[in-house]
Amino acid sequence: MHFAASPPIFHRDIKSTNILLDDNYTAKVSDFGASRLVPLDQTQFTTLVQGTMGYLDPEYFHTSRLTEKSDVYSFGIVLAELLTGRKALEFDRPEKEKSLALHFISSMKEENILDILEDRVLYEANEDQLREVAKLVERSLSVKGEERPTMKEVAMELEGLRRSSKHLWDEPHEEVECLLGDPPNSQNFNTTNYDSLGNQVVISLDCGR
Repeated sequence: MHFAASPPIFHRDIKSTNILLDDNYTAKVSDFGASRLVPLDQTQFTTLVQGTMGYLDPEYFHTSRLTEKSDVYSFGIVLAELLTGRKALEFDRPEKEKSLALHFISSMKEENILDILEDRVLYEANEDQLREVAKLVERSLSVKGEERPTMKEVAMELEGLRRSSKHLWDEPHEEVECLLGDPPNSQNFNTTNYDSLGNQVVISLDCGR
């Protein structure tokens, strides 16, 4: 949307329930009701945001401007949801955990990010690779848009990690495997699943947010 389309498209409402998968696990972005076409010579677009709380770029509240980095922030939330199995906002959790973005960034600073990751993710992925993805999420969730990577950089980094460490997805880190024991029961994980054979992330569509 940001680089292949001409003019570029700002979606403005990137969230888990707007990213669908077909039978071949190919991602299909849906719900363009809030999206905007952006002239090639225009880097920012001032508008009223119709996005979803929890996924909305915090910089907008200070600048009233929506940029391509706003979608990057929202996608960072989606990645955080996939890693943790949690929702963007959960008001029934303790105060410091209600916002997934704040909780994720806090856990990165305290260097205990593995403690909040979903058991299935810990079991199926290599620890070093998880930390690299977590760093990418942290950069994507930066309060300042200029400090976030572009969406193209996010996609390239994720693809690079997948290609360079493809064999590690089938060989869980021995310390993590020892800690978790047998693989988690798939029936206990309704929000996010990982398909090791296809190296694809599967988002359950029956968990509305």
